[in-house]
Amino acid sequence: MTLDPRQMGQSKADLAETLRALRKRASRTQVWLARRCNMSQTKLSNVETGRVTPSLVDVELILKVLDAPPELVAEVTALARLAHTEWQGKRASWRRGLEKRQAELASLEAEATTLRYFLPAMVTALLATPEYIRASLGHSPVDISKTVARKLERQAVLYDITKRFTFLLTEQAVRWTVLPHAAMAVQIDRLISISHLPNVRIGIMPLGEVTGRGPMNTFTVYDQRLATVETFTGRIVFQDPRDIAEHLEVFGLYEGHALFGEEARERLGEWATACHS
Repeated sequence: MTLDPRQMGQSKADLAETLRALRKRASRTQVWLARRCNMSQTKLSNVETGRVTPSLVDVELILKVLDAPPELVAEVTALARLAHTEWQGKRASWRRGLEKRQAELASLEAEATTLRYFLPAMVTALLATPEYIRASLGHSPVDISKTVARKLERQAVLYDITKRFTFLLTEQAVRWTVLPHAAMAVQIDRLISISHLPNVRIGIMPLGEVTGRGPMNTFTVYDQRLATVETFTGRIVFQDPRDIAEHLEVFGLYEGHALFGEEARERLGEWATACHS
């Protein structure tokens, strides 16, 4: 099953219908199936009507109890994984107003205690100067003034010492010339300043370091409950534990190759100085 954004909104209903049809094909009642899956009949009813999205563990157990054939197990498992995935298109964000997206991000940041950001291409707004934020939104076909203000307001979360932030940036992300050189130097200096916060770790990955895996895309992991992946046309939100665990594994791989602390600040200082040369 391919990951088609158009499928994501329908996948939960499709999963519910498929599980209900499998049970009926096996000539089993909800009470019988619920008892053997160690779940309440109410929960199973909610699963089959789409009011509750079952976990992959629940789906695998239902398929096992119903003795589904292997090819069907693979198809329904893929559907379940898709049901835990959400597509948020960029054009839809433009129509709603980009500042509404900032409110959603602020809510995610407020709820999480451990936040991890992998930034292979550009600096995230939490670490950016106002000039950098405005420049990064230059392609948007809508008024960005409110969005810039909301992005700057979100930066206050960095000073909440009950939270832990780790930002991993490639050299390209730090040095990609979004602004004139003098302004880029200021942006890099901001990274150095923020790296001194006790609850913030900024790691950088200089070019030339052998990692064994390419930096495919920007992603953020909020605790161990949600991961978001950025693309040119929108973002994918993963809530399935397996997808989150895989992103944490990738993050850990890159983290092991990053420079932190004084090493990172020294390299950042060199790049800031190079902006003036």
